[in-house]
Amino acid sequence: MKTTGNVSALLQSFFTEYLMKQRQASPHTLNSYRDTFCLLLRYAQQRLKKPPSALALEDLDSPLIGGFLGHLEKERHNSARSRNQRLAAIHSFFRHVALKRPEYSALIQRVLAVPNKRYDRRLLDFLTHAEVNAILDSPDPATWRGRRDRALLTLAVQTGMRVSEIVGLRCSDIVLGTGAHVRCSGKGRKERCTPLTKSCVSLLRSWLDERRGADSAPLFPNARGGKLSRHGAFYILSTHANAARRRCPSLEAKKISPHVLRHTAAMNLLQAGVDSSVIALWLGHESVETTQIYIEADMELKEKILAKTAPPSGQVTRYQAGDRLLTFLKGL
Repeated sequence: MKTTGNVSALLQSFFTEYLMKQRQASPHTLNSYRDTFCLLLRYAQQRLKKPPSALALEDLDSPLIGGFLGHLEKERHNSARSRNQRLAAIHSFFRHVALKRPEYSALIQRVLAVPNKRYDRRLLDFLTHAEVNAILDSPDPATWRGRRDRALLTLAVQTGMRVSEIVGLRCSDIVLGTGAHVRCSGKGRKERCTPLTKSCVSLLRSWLDERRGADSAPLFPNARGGKLSRHGAFYILSTHANAARRRCPSLEAKKISPHVLRHTAAMNLLQAGVDSSVIALWLGHESVETTQIYIEADMELKEKILAKTAPPSGQVTRYQAGDRLLTFLKGL
């Protein structure tokens, strides 16, 4: 078997030459693609009884890819959205292979023809002002962890930053004083600045005075002083959300994650009358169309629209049944 036709060599080329050198993919993208192929190779090893380093490109045909996607949903209980993300990584790899090994074009086209799975798009969850206050009041201000957690959660719900952006902040990314703002690097390596409210500035100023970290030090460290992980941020939010549920019963029906705080920030802007294009700029969205989900979820906005419409002016009449045969047919 030629080395160039080996999956191992093609995957190494895909990650080192294409993703890292040509696309300069972010660490999050690399990690996501890495996890996808680790899962795929383990699945192929179980199905074909071959070690991953010995797999040939012919082994990764469309039936095996289809079986892998079904395995993700049925055995690993992945959602259709997660399944589609894994498929996007596989498609990207096979488009790279098409340039390297055009003689496999038939196999490649069959894999690229594997479609995304459609799924129901639910209305997004967001928190009310009372629910946000209940969560922000949960951290204990008498402890170091409590002061850190309250500063982190307040910044998250005011700015709508992604969890990866929050945990990646350094002390130098907070600019206080006139024109106070936070600077972060989001998706696609796009940097943006988000202004801060007076209450958030006061909280962050107190935290920075206590933190006393170097400019390059993480703004919100873990217990060992290192960078807080995404899992750590999830744990902080879930801990205080569970405590807040005892005081705010409406939280019982909601599944709370850092992204829900991002949705909450967007809904606050929308309900304040901010234009959707400005909300997209605030959140660092690639397209203004992404903010459409917030308009769809805003019942207050829909109620205001309904109040401006006139009720129908037609007369109310009683239904009269027609011919007996037609009545029978319509009743089937």
